Amino acid sequence: MSEKRILVVDDDPKIRDLLRHCLEAGAFHVDEAETAEGVRRAFSAAMPDLVTLDLNLGSQDGLEIAREIKRTSNVAIIIITGKDDIIDRVVGLELGADDYITKPFHVREMLARVRAVLRRAERGPTWADLPRDEPSGSRNLQSLDGLTIDRDGMVLTDRDGVVCDLTTADFKLLCAFVDNPKRVLSRDRLMDLINGPAWTPLDRAIDNQVARLRKKIERDPARPLLIKTVRGIGYTLTDAPVPFA
Repeated sequence: MSEKRILVVDDDPKIRDLLRHCLEAGAFHVDEAETAEGVRRAFSAAMPDLVTLDLNLGSQDGLEIAREIKRTSNVAIIIITGKDDIIDRVVGLELGADDYITKPFHVREMLARVRAVLRRAERGPTWADLPRDEPSGSRNLQSLDGLTIDRDGMVLTDRDGVVCDLTTADFKLLCAFVDNPKRVLSRDRLMDLINGPAWTPLDRAIDNQVARLRKKIERDPARPLLIKTVRGIGYTLTDAPVPFA
């Protein structure tokens, strides 16, 4: 496996230095940035595999940087927040961040989270890569409550025919539900289905991933009908997909 490149975004040089030493000890190549312009320069020089992003960047808006990264790429993001920044944490996850970690953090926890996110952030082909002359029947397409799921291309199209902006982690979660319709899946079972033996007890983002997926597939995310919560256990997909006609 080639060396993974991590971009550390923080306006505190001491934090950047701490993360650099931690990640380089884990055999990662590390670049640094402290502003939105620095992030753009880093992306232009070499596309990272993952970004660690501190939301508290002084005059800079960390959430806007996260939004720009996800708007222009499929690079994984781990958000770094203060313990009380719950709203920023949720907004960041809704923007497509793959995980978050709160300050103060242990360097071993950071390294474990980076490795876990990278394991589940392998990119799949996009809608633009699909052959336009390929008959739809030759692809692995499914229909779910008006949505079209392209399993081969890892693409979800909404009820208006618009391609949804799903992260790789979101699509894997959707497939876990689609492959187990009308079955109650615990949080641990969902993590097993998404990541197999790769996930660690540090993975705590499954509820946030479900909330983010609901925003993409539910007709009314405030009153979810497709993915229902089973109190005290986990979640269930209430409908079953059918082959796309």
